[in-house]
Amino acid sequence: MATLSLEEKVGQLFMIRMRVGFAGVPNPEYLRLSDSIGRYHIGSIAMSAPPAGRVVPGDHRYETVVLLNRLQEESKVPLLIAGDFEQGVLPARLFGTTVFPHAMAFGAAGKVAYAEEFGRITAEESRAIGVHWNLFPVADVNSNPANPIIGTRAFGANPQQVGALVAAYIRGARANGMLTTAKHFPGHGNTGTDSHLSVPRIDENLAMLRAVDLPPFRKAIEAGVDAVMTAHIRVPALDPNPNLVATTSPTIINGLLKDELGFKGVVVTDALDMAGLTRLYAGNVGRAAVDAFKAGNDVLTMPADLDASYRAVLDAVRSGEISRERLDASVLKILQAKASLDLDKTRVVDVAAIPKRVGNPANVAIGQRISDDSITLVRDSGNVLPLKEGGAVKNVHFLHQVFHRGGQERQSVLVIVICDNARAQDGRVLEREIRARRPDADVVYVDPRVNAHGADEVLHAVDMARAVVVAVYIVPSAARSRGMARGGKHPSSLPDSTSALFARILGRAAEKTAVLAMGNPYLADDFPAIQNYICTFSNVTVSEISAVRALFGEIPMRGQMPVNLSIAGLQTPRGSQPAQVAKVKLPLPAPAGRSTLPIH
Repeated sequence: MATLSLEEKVGQLFMIRMRVGFAGVPNPEYLRLSDSIGRYHIGSIAMSAPPAGRVVPGDHRYETVVLLNRLQEESKVPLLIAGDFEQGVLPARLFGTTVFPHAMAFGAAGKVAYAEEFGRITAEESRAIGVHWNLFPVADVNSNPANPIIGTRAFGANPQQVGALVAAYIRGARANGMLTTAKHFPGHGNTGTDSHLSVPRIDENLAMLRAVDLPPFRKAIEAGVDAVMTAHIRVPALDPNPNLVATTSPTIINGLLKDELGFKGVVVTDALDMAGLTRLYAGNVGRAAVDAFKAGNDVLTMPADLDASYRAVLDAVRSGEISRERLDASVLKILQAKASLDLDKTRVVDVAAIPKRVGNPANVAIGQRISDDSITLVRDSGNVLPLKEGGAVKNVHFLHQVFHRGGQERQSVLVIVICDNARAQDGRVLEREIRARRPDADVVYVDPRVNAHGADEVLHAVDMARAVVVAVYIVPSAARSRGMARGGKHPSSLPDSTSALFARILGRAAEKTAVLAMGNPYLADDFPAIQNYICTFSNVTVSEISAVRALFGEIPMRGQMPVNLSIAGLQTPRGSQPAQVAKVKLPLPAPAGRSTLPIH
């Protein structure tokens, strides 16, 4: 602390982004990052996945780690390396790490020990690749079915269960050398808009906030969480100032988080380049960093303009607007966090040792078992499940290029994958697993580009099938929010074209159709005609494998709904214990003029 200049102390407050997977030290991205670290005396780096669709060659698997080592060696003060590892160390295809389902799947599995194992394994594998700080767990209670950005990232809708799983994760991670972060304070679960795009507002009263949103954060603090991330949301019950979000509210951070809840650790902002904050500072983007720091944050994450933000904070200290004592207190917290990780002694990792420390078979099996135990059968007509194995090899089809057969023979199993981009990875593992059991299955990928002719072809194939499986991929992300907003649709819903096609499929074949919710479990609330409904709460590879195992009756569907759905009549008051019965048998007759087909 005594060796740092004022400029270096201010730099320690900032966390900037590093895209994983760029190639080579001479790469412009590396040079830009290295220059920023040196010029602004950066204290922390946040790793993020490669741009969507970009595949990193296998022979560059550990290049990111090599570059992290080099950046550490170049830095005067050791860097804190953070990751947003909400499903384990990501991207798993790059590092070969253990895959876990989304947090909501843990809520469905309902075992606290699973969350602790999740924390343990993620910590071990993260430290092996040089990452010290996970920006997880999500402590939000997902009480709003229309929430576009939390959703399956949360453990569920019950504050007691969420708190127990959050605390267990923190215990497992911290015991294995990783810093943890409870987010998004004071609770982002009851928002209907995405703070990446606009400023959400929570209109709950104070009693509801204390009963539902705050308990998981209390549990996190009791478990020793290292950091709390603030949210870019307006909460009038906590701070009525319309110009402040939680990130910039001294009342919420200093008054509630620190004074009332007693949190003494690192307070970190959500990304400062999100529209939930930048829209409030359109004329002076650097000022957001100053206000966030003055409100009580210690780490300023991913500023929209690093130069402007750094200079604004530096000027505020020089002018006395921010006291030297306040600056020193935050810098000391950051340095203490680095010392707790022994970064003053060892700041680089052994790249050669990584293959022995990540993705070992025992850990991989744990990730798969958790996923298997989370699969939840919400509705079962008794006519479709389980599917049986057998059949000869058939084809796979993309987008609206579906069936062009001359014959009218009735096919066996039709699988329709509804996703945002048929050329992306959604459905690929699902397809492989189904075809390993039913080589005669036809697999169709449908995305929003499907046209009227393509939709008619899909419906013809549905008519010809004995059984239909529709796997619907909806998972919360900033990219999905932006894309759906451009189309005027809510981010947690299906686009118009695929929504209309799905409704038509159910209208003519609901009795022989099994629907897999590969992510958003609230899908059924928009499509009450669903007669057979299985939730995985996740779209990752282990979830796809579990879904197929469940379809074919290879595993019991033990999961219990961690959120409230109207389809099964499991409506409970917000904050109460979710219903314990997830499976609903419905004696549904076949539609008039159609017979219920034998599909096994």
